Amino acid sequence: MGILQKHKVLEKNATLLLIFSLLVVTIGGIVEIAPLFYLQNTIEKVSGMRPYSPLELTGRDIYIREGCYVCHSQMIRPMRDEVERYGHYSLAAESMYDHPFQWGSKRTGPDLARVGGRYSDQWHVEHLADPQSVVPESVMPKYGFLLDRPVDTQDLQAKLAVHREVGVPYTDDDIKNALADFSAQADPDADPTDLQTRYPKAQNRNFDGRPGISEMDALVAYLQVLGTMVDFSTFEPDQTR
Repeated sequence: MGILQKHKVLEKNATLLLIFSLLVVTIGGIVEIAPLFYLQNTIEKVSGMRPYSPLELTGRDIYIREGCYVCHSQMIRPMRDEVERYGHYSLAAESMYDHPFQWGSKRTGPDLARVGGRYSDQWHVEHLADPQSVVPESVMPKYGFLLDRPVDTQDLQAKLAVHREVGVPYTDDDIKNALADFSAQADPDADPTDLQTRYPKAQNRNFDGRPGISEMDALVAYLQVLGTMVDFSTFEPDQTR
């Protein structure tokens, strides 16, 4: 019996076809998954990465709540056109504290993995409040209402504690001082020493340019930190992995 004749037996017998299909999938799954159990870490350690500060984490939650991830990915692929447009390709370590990660593949708008520091706070505020005033061809909705929404900090400490449960290395000190760090980062007159001790290079200023801490402050603080933690001028990939 030739190989084609043998294959016809599988095609004509639904039960046999199901059994062999499951067998092939099982073998393929084992081949792909089993090696991962022998790796100590699948994420390359990179200098500079740290958990989000309370204000940045709050901004990230607003980013997700408002559906920004639907149109903006945060994953630069290692292809010439992407690297030339957006910057160094994304590293797994840059998403190690993201729950959930914001990689994505849908880009109605540009990738935001390296947007931190590319534009001023004022540009971000104007763009979020009225996107078409900055980018006339934009189809992005307006988020000006964020300027008038104060941030609810009632569950801020609990939020950090929950993130610690899923692996983000927030310490007891981080959680205890969450409210103080939140306020200090958005207050240009505050002493940022303690904040920056816990969150190195955390930016400290009034992000939306208005009194009080609004959801706009938090969102802009989050956008301004994206892609800034790793110094790619000195970064060298681990060639031993």
